[in-house]
Amino acid sequence: MERGKNMESLPTDLILEIFTRLPSKYVAKFRTLSKHWASTLRSSDFKKLFLARSSARPRLLFGVERYQHNEWFFFSSRQPQNRRYEKSLLLDYHTKVTGDVSSFVCSYASGLIYFPFVRIIEKDTPLICNPITGMYEGYEVMKYSRSHGFLGFDPIDEQFKVLDQDSILTIGSGEVNWRTKDISFDGCYDRCSIAGICINGVLFYLAITYGPRSFVLVRFDVRSEEFNFIDAACFNDHLKHLSGLSLVNSKGKLGVVNCNFADAGGRRTVELCMSVLEDVETQEWVKYVYTLPQNEVLESCEFKVAGVAAATGDFVLCMKYTCNPYFVFYFNPEKNTLQSVEIHGFGAELEAVEDRGEVYAFVDHVEDLSVSDALQLKSSISHIKTLCACCKKVVQRDNIEEEV
Repeated sequence: MERGKNMESLPTDLILEIFTRLPSKYVAKFRTLSKHWASTLRSSDFKKLFLARSSARPRLLFGVERYQHNEWFFFSSRQPQNRRYEKSLLLDYHTKVTGDVSSFVCSYASGLIYFPFVRIIEKDTPLICNPITGMYEGYEVMKYSRSHGFLGFDPIDEQFKVLDQDSILTIGSGEVNWRTKDISFDGCYDRCSIAGICINGVLFYLAITYGPRSFVLVRFDVRSEEFNFIDAACFNDHLKHLSGLSLVNSKGKLGVVNCNFADAGGRRTVELCMSVLEDVETQEWVKYVYTLPQNEVLESCEFKVAGVAAATGDFVLCMKYTCNPYFVFYFNPEKNTLQSVEIHGFGAELEAVEDRGEVYAFVDHVEDLSVSDALQLKSSISHIKTLCACCKKVVQRDNIEEEV
């Protein structure tokens, strides 16, 4: 029997179930086969089914930056559910971004990545990118930008917006110009290099006030576009060491995390501190301190706090740079357990000491086809044309599906 007839003989429900188990980039490819497949795989029923399946199996997304080569690589791995930890996991490789990518930290919200600046033929362009499919859309750069922006997402209207200080760009609305919002704040501030985070439609980021220098937490409601400023002077000990702080989603509330090394019987141990914003109105912070179980690898390497897994409440820690072996650590504060999972698949080039990349990890990554379709991301990152630094000629990079 012919292959096409075999496919037609399968029940539609079974076919859709098979597609929900595929990464979204393969769904996008099948949509181009015919009008029938395009209609079927763009239907609201399929999108809901795909989101339900994706939500039940969230992934750990890895962005690897090789600043010296102007490259970003995106991978993902399974994220442990129900505290079932495997000793090792294999990465799936998705996308590579090549060119003059800015040194500013990218921003993540609801499955998409925002690059404040990517130089495309001598023009700086902010990009919204789907790290799984490689589809992107470029936007107008804002003149005189100082903060370089954060990406936020409103889950009610399914609307993305970029916030750059007091300027807002609504994504996917046909809006091409930045709008300025009047902000009521006594004094001046500037964002710091710590990545922001969007929680249930509210964007948070840490900023530093001028004279005297002090932390303030900026709270931006993506839907209403209202600002709140919350005193965060309790973190001023980190003004000189900004990289020590991370913003996380702790059961729907904002948590600010930092890790310290402590001495326990002559052996170095890791102490994890998290301050949770319990009440926005009263600006109440509640601090939790945990001493992690001893682990020789964690105690001897540089690492970052990727976030808190929603399903398990585990703190997810990842090694700061690609290497071999590379580990991700899961700390459960209730049971005081620490599990290490070895990650394979960055590739020999990224694992080499001289060419290693810095790792940015994002927990609970879920693919939502409705969100991606609403933005109408049209272009592939592989179509980005840049100016060769050597000969000054326009070149096109082959970024998608490239072997690492």
